[in-house]
Amino acid sequence: MAKAMEALLAVVLLLFCGEWQVVRGEFDYRDALSKSILFLEAQRSGKLPQSQRVKWRGDSGLTDGKLQNVDLAGGYYDAGDNVKYGLPMAFTITTLAWGTLDYGKELKAAGEIQNARDAIRWGTDYFLKASATPNELWVQVGDPQADHNCWERPEDMDTPRSLYKIDKDTPGSEIAAETAAALAASSIVFRFTNPRYSHLLLQRSQSLFSFADRYKGTYGGECPFYCSVSGYNDELLWAASWLYRPTKSSYYSNYIIQHDDVKAYVNEFNWDLKYAGVQVLLTDLYFQGEAQFSAYRSNAERFVCSLLPGSPIRSVKTTPGGLLYVRDGANTQYVTSAAFLMARYSDLLSAKKRTLSCGNTLFKPNDVMGFAKLQIDYLLGRNPLGISYMVGYGSKYPRQPHHRGASVVSIHQQPRKIKCIEGFMNWFHKDSSNPNTLIGAIVGGPDKYDRFVDLRTKSSMLEPTTYINSPLVGVLAKLYRMTCKTNRQC
Repeated sequence: MAKAMEALLAVVLLLFCGEWQVVRGEFDYRDALSKSILFLEAQRSGKLPQSQRVKWRGDSGLTDGKLQNVDLAGGYYDAGDNVKYGLPMAFTITTLAWGTLDYGKELKAAGEIQNARDAIRWGTDYFLKASATPNELWVQVGDPQADHNCWERPEDMDTPRSLYKIDKDTPGSEIAAETAAALAASSIVFRFTNPRYSHLLLQRSQSLFSFADRYKGTYGGECPFYCSVSGYNDELLWAASWLYRPTKSSYYSNYIIQHDDVKAYVNEFNWDLKYAGVQVLLTDLYFQGEAQFSAYRSNAERFVCSLLPGSPIRSVKTTPGGLLYVRDGANTQYVTSAAFLMARYSDLLSAKKRTLSCGNTLFKPNDVMGFAKLQIDYLLGRNPLGISYMVGYGSKYPRQPHHRGASVVSIHQQPRKIKCIEGFMNWFHKDSSNPNTLIGAIVGGPDKYDRFVDLRTKSSMLEPTTYINSPLVGVLAKLYRMTCKTNRQC
């Protein structure tokens, strides 16, 4: 008990110190927020709009889908390669939409609400194309092996744009359900600004959910890069939960209750494992008076308790510098997603004036948000190395992100085609800063000892992904609002 209280006191002291430094203006959360959304524009595939702000990018993948006479131009590249993977892309849009919904006022105050909506629509427009035929969903564009054996700008890529789809004979419930969740969440984002588009998204979401539930099965076609280890039950619950939010249909609430996995205690939230997201989302509804979802509260609290220093049931370790560390390989994805859920749960506790009980240790809402804030502050520079893991934020940040488009000279500066081997020889293995700054990208981050090597070949440390940034948007919006109120600069 004494050790738990000491750890709790440490969290409170760190929170106080953090707030003091923020008041003094060390971190500009509004700038970080703006840049976190801007990164997604660097990941765009397809015909870029005139409003495109990342000017070193050009059009790419314009003939995607042509092999099967479908239009699959658009969407996002997931990371530093040129493949479009449906599962992580859908999770990106779902979490970005969630942050935009629940922190819409904060995004509006920061002047970023339209940029967030544009980022969401770039994904949902693609999903509408990919799901145009009932009981079919195109889930991947690009041959991953050929792509990973080539270092080309997306504007130059000449590797096979192979197409992969799921249907009733080749099911993929995880991807179909996650896409349904993305469209349902996004339909709420556009409910008042574009009712017709919102209705279309909701209809398609319902269709995809029915497809995912009727033809159950796991799709292995995105392996070895995006293999579903957790199965599809979490995605089905996730999609049903998001469909319940705009429809309030008893069909979805009954589905959630009937398929509830009460043993689904988890300590991470990511593109493969959605239970924690379901639990926090439904606890929100429970606190709003939806008593049928009461069972989800305990597991939501166990998730948060598994992260907090001082909690007797803490199960996720941190680096010596205080960063949550789940596993090697883009560990920052687990940091930003956990921070988002902690931010949301602290909101729920505050609204109900409640505390969080982790065994015999109590945490206030500010304690929960304080630890989320510490995670974000670490990423922005308050860490043993004094480096910002967001590219372009601050004066010391990674200069060699593992990213094809950013690491090769822009097509606008060098229109000549740069082929695979030349890309590896002249750009990938070149130990110098990328010619294009990938502003806003959160890279994979340090190892479990806070060590970090800024070298392009270290993909686990240097590769950014869309789903690292997408949950970050909501947290940064909240932090901006918190600090600007403190400084009276809103």
